[in-house]
Amino acid sequence: MSVLINSSPVSPWVSRFGGLIPAGTVLDLACGSGRHALWLASLGQDLNVLAVDRNPMALAEINAAGVTTRQVELEAGPSDALAQLFRPAQFSGVVVTNYLHRPLFPLILDSVAPQGVLLYETFAAGNEQFGKPSNPDFLLQPGELLSLLAADIVNSWHVLAFEDGFTEQPKPAMVQRICAIKQADGVASALRLG
Repeated sequence: MSVLINSSPVSPWVSRFGGLIPAGTVLDLACGSGRHALWLASLGQDLNVLAVDRNPMALAEINAAGVTTRQVELEAGPSDALAQLFRPAQFSGVVVTNYLHRPLFPLILDSVAPQGVLLYETFAAGNEQFGKPSNPDFLLQPGELLSLLAADIVNSWHVLAFEDGFTEQPKPAMVQRICAIKQADGVASALRLG
């Protein structure tokens, strides 16, 4: 059964792992209509959600306790707005779905606090056969998210789950998704999984 927020289903990946995000501020990056921001705020586990998108009209639709919105042009290159958004170790969780702008990867990874959770899910190579996006710039390559975390020489990550393949829901697509926890000084995460 899928959870609906603003008439849009919450990603099963986000609903599966969102409860692992520790108390603090969560970034919903490129949030669109805010379905994940609103769902995370509804969990009632001391989460303050920052919903960020470039579209002011979409942000205006998001109105809920525990959710703050901010309009930021994410692809304009280095800016004060990006530097302020992605301060090191400030988010207990970062959620990104259906969005890919590779220059943001280092900023995203650095902005996750130790013991914080990264939930990333977007389209992957092979999606061309199902429609858009079909531009390789917007499609993850095989294993790209795993490689990204493995190449992070500053931080250590514990990957809880990774998938790279075909999904039928909400529509046929090739996707890649990861749930990972940033380690604190190399200390393994002590998670309650059930």
